[in-house]
Amino acid sequence: MNTQEMIELVKNMISAETCCEDAAKAGTNWIESVGTDRQNIAAEKLIKELEEDIMPIDGVITFMQSDKAIAMLGKDKAASIEDHAKSVKEAGGKYCDCQACSAAKSILDNRNALTETH
Repeated sequence: MNTQEMIELVKNMISAETCCEDAAKAGTNWIESVGTDRQNIAAEKLIKELEEDIMPIDGVITFMQSDKAIAMLGKDKAASIEDHAKSVKEAGGKYCDCQACSAAKSILDNRNALTETH
């Protein structure tokens, strides 16, 4: 993956409705740092943030069973997301497959591209 592809992937993550504010900020800071002497530091911060934020699929399932999720999303939506997460897990998925988590996983899988400058 080259730097331009990584920029597009980070933008995809940032634009996701499910992207948390801290990940969006770290992503934006990295994009703004590309080609500067701040790029490696921004890459380290983005990696750290995504490692903390990416949601393991078991966490999604557990959360969707909680009163908080039901209060936030409604019983039917929480149950639907829980069922989907169980399907993801049964298919071998380890992480949430929402747009933000999917992009975060791709970023982490290709983390070396965060420090390339070509």
